[in-house]
Amino acid sequence: MPFATVTGAAEPPKGKDLKYLQLWDQYGALLTENQREICEMYYMLDLSLSEIAEQKQVSRQSVSEVLKKSRDLLDFYEEKLHHNAQDREYSLQVSLMMTETIAALEKFKQLHPEFARDMDEIINMVVVGEKIGPDEEN
Repeated sequence: MPFATVTGAAEPPKGKDLKYLQLWDQYGALLTENQREICEMYYMLDLSLSEIAEQKQVSRQSVSEVLKKSRDLLDFYEEKLHHNAQDREYSLQVSLMMTETIAALEKFKQLHPEFARDMDEIINMVVVGEKIGPDEEN
């Protein structure tokens, strides 16, 4: 479950927490049920180690050890499988393609002002991500 879909979360995590949240999204299913629960409580619900320990009826040290082991496993899975890195690379490639497409549309619009309105509609579809297809035609 991605972070953005969690209700009640105050703000997205920062720094290393964001890294592990992304890895948790990729590989969380490979963790044990207990590891998943503790990671979800820590990363997604923003509970402290003490709060998690109280809810799970274990020591704070135990929660800390489970989190460390989970982080180590998530790092191991990423090192072997590279899904998170591939997703980042794919996102960068898509972003570059969209930037180049918008630049080409803007250039065409300047060269052919008679199509400016059509180009603006297409640019809006690309930027906003609206569906482009026969259902969208006027």
